[in-house]
Amino acid sequence: MQKHGECLKKTKIKIYLDTSVYNRPFDYQGQTRIRLETEAFLSILEKAVSGTLIIMGSSAVLYENSRNPFADRRERISSYLSVVSKFTGLNDHVKKTALLLEGINIDPIDALHLAYAESGGAEYFITCDNDIMKRITRHKGILKTEACNPLEFVLKEVFKNA
Repeated sequence: MQKHGECLKKTKIKIYLDTSVYNRPFDYQGQTRIRLETEAFLSILEKAVSGTLIIMGSSAVLYENSRNPFADRRERISSYLSVVSKFTGLNDHVKKTALLLEGINIDPIDALHLAYAESGGAEYFITCDNDIMKRITRHKGILKTEACNPLEFVLKEVFKNA
C-alpha cells in the first residue's frame, strides 16, 4: 500500500529497434506508410532523448550499420544510435534463442536481433520488415517480446496518456 506523499515510480518502456527502423528515413517518402513510419521513428527518438523510453542496441545493429554502403547514411544512423541507452551483449541465451528462431525460418541476422531484444528484456521489438512480422505472427508464443512496426508502437504506447 502506498504511504502518504509517496509517488508510484513509472517504469520506462524498453524497446529494441532493428536496422530497418534506423534506415526508414532514407526510404522513398512518397508512400504514406513509409512517411508515417519515419515520423513514428523520429517520435521514438525524441522520447528516448527526453528519457521516457529506453532504446536497446546490440552488436547486430552496429554490424549491419557498418556494412551500409552509403557513408552519409552510416554516419546518420550512428548519430541515431547515440540515443541507445542499453547495449545487450552476446551470451548463451542470445545464441540459443537465435538458433531456435532460425529453426522457424527467420533469417540469421533477424533472429539475432530478436534474440538480443528478448535477452535484454525489451517489451517491444520494433521493425519495418513485413517478412519478420509475418513469421513472428505465425509463431506468436515463441517470444515474450511483442513485435510491431514503429507506427503501431507510437499509437499503442507513446500517445496512450496524451
